[in-house]
Amino acid sequence: MLKKYVGYSTLLFLLTASVVSCNNGTTEEKRKEEIHNAATQVVPEEAQGLIGRWDITVDKEGKEVPSWLEVKLSGLNVLVGSFVADAGSARPISVIQLKEGKFSFQIPPQWEGGDGFFTIEGELIGEEIKGTITSNKGNTFSFTGVKAPYLVRTGEIQWGEPIELFNGKDLTGWTTSGNNSQWVVEDGILINKETGANLISEQKFDDFKLIAEFRYKEGANSGIYLRGRYEVQIEDSPKDRHPGSMYFGGVYGFLSPSEIATLGPNEWNTYEITLRGRMVTIVANGKTIISNQEIPGITGGALDSQEGEPGPIYLQGDHTGVEFRKITVIPAT
Repeated sequence: MLKKYVGYSTLLFLLTASVVSCNNGTTEEKRKEEIHNAATQVVPEEAQGLIGRWDITVDKEGKEVPSWLEVKLSGLNVLVGSFVADAGSARPISVIQLKEGKFSFQIPPQWEGGDGFFTIEGELIGEEIKGTITSNKGNTFSFTGVKAPYLVRTGEIQWGEPIELFNGKDLTGWTTSGNNSQWVVEDGILINKETGANLISEQKFDDFKLIAEFRYKEGANSGIYLRGRYEVQIEDSPKDRHPGSMYFGGVYGFLSPSEIATLGPNEWNTYEITLRGRMVTIVANGKTIISNQEIPGITGGALDSQEGEPGPIYLQGDHTGVEFRKITVIPAT
């Protein structure tokens, strides 16, 4: 009888060990499957030259307008990204098709309105991309693109002498983007009375600190463009709204502030903005709402896509009115 129990015990042990061993093998395989490490992603050979950020110039009936594209690898072999047209915010790209060296993707319309999709098709030629953009209304435009610069800065920053871009008297040192200018100076205040042309500084800057004191009315929407390419939002955003890149203090379509730190309409608000390379810090009314964050690329409404070059300060005038009583730039030396 003892031998019989010993036999049963031995068989039970072997069966249990076998099950545990199988389970351990399954667990180990599952653990391997669940390890997702972006740092160890292997970029498909065909996509290696395309992945990255691209500064794009579009030929729209003889006029050069800027756009921007980012291509990223998602998972093992799917390409996704983001696209900025000459107007509007960054639009996500759910999938980018790549076949025989040619890429294509679609994005929905935004402020352009209408139904259907925009179709972007292109190819990598040397170190550039070239292709076409076909709108949802059937218009086709050609484009070229170059890899966007990293704009990495090192070492301690040194500041030069402050430059008062607004002299409190007139529009000396500024130019407008068109003939329909609504910008005037009254009682020491720079005023954009209603929708009209944008105001662009004649001086251009690389890295700098900008101090601006401004006031807006209820329902207003405007912005300050850094180097003429990156818009910091001035908008009548409700204080109890969740912060977002489209609202007060955001870098339009890219960076959300930690809070909506506006004092509200009809009050004098202050921005202190530091831009070094792509890294931006925004202090609104004494509160740091964006701290040394990277701006990935140009925002809609940019003057150009030449990110490696200095650019002006540009005040948006084509949305609603806004007022400024101080615009000071302290350039890095």
